[in-house]
Amino acid sequence: MPVPDYYKLNNPAWYSLAETHKDLSIGNEAVKRYSETIAPFLGCVPGTKELDNLNDWVKPGAYFFIIGDLPLLPPGYTVVTRLLCVQMVCTGKQSIPATVQIEALGDADEDEMTALINLVQPGYYKPGTRRMGDYFGIRNNGQLVAMTGERMRMAGLSEISAVVTHPGFTGRTYAQQLVAHAVNKNLAAGITPFLHVAETNERAIKIYERLGFVQRRIIAFWKIERDGL
Repeated sequence: MPVPDYYKLNNPAWYSLAETHKDLSIGNEAVKRYSETIAPFLGCVPGTKELDNLNDWVKPGAYFFIIGDLPLLPPGYTVVTRLLCVQMVCTGKQSIPATVQIEALGDADEDEMTALINLVQPGYYKPGTRRMGDYFGIRNNGQLVAMTGERMRMAGLSEISAVVTHPGFTGRTYAQQLVAHAVNKNLAAGITPFLHVAETNERAIKIYERLGFVQRRIIAFWKIERDGL
């Protein structure tokens, strides 16, 4: 498998929007973002020192995230929060045996997917997020109780995201099995998986390390809001 261009992970939203997800991108040669119905991420060309003309892409009162270095913002935009995340990559095939059936999720599962992830991780998953990649789930008596999928994607790299388990079904290694499934699917296609996890989530970091992920860097998710009218 060719060595991926890891430098792209320093500005993952931009490279995703400029490469694999260019059909999901709106913007111009300097600033690109996903539709508000897909993902709240905005990226700018590497090396950007100062942002301008964001009003063309961001509605009054709306928010978005910039991942990585934060350029100088134009007037009318405020940093609301900064979330520091551990960025991790995995290059080795997973050997965790599946103890339950893992199924591909599609359009018919959209309502269940949205309800589950917003129960566990509200704010990052939008109605159109599933368009960003493949999603997989585990059911218990017909109920979707765990899922994961692919979010930001660029040439040679794919983010594993939406790793959630219903609070009533934790401790059954469902998340580990789903992540292993997604990792092996990408590696088989010559794509290196990566993910982001909050720096303070030590338990999750240790689980991902046991799954073969290694820490690459600490990266910031900046939540930015445009002033309302």
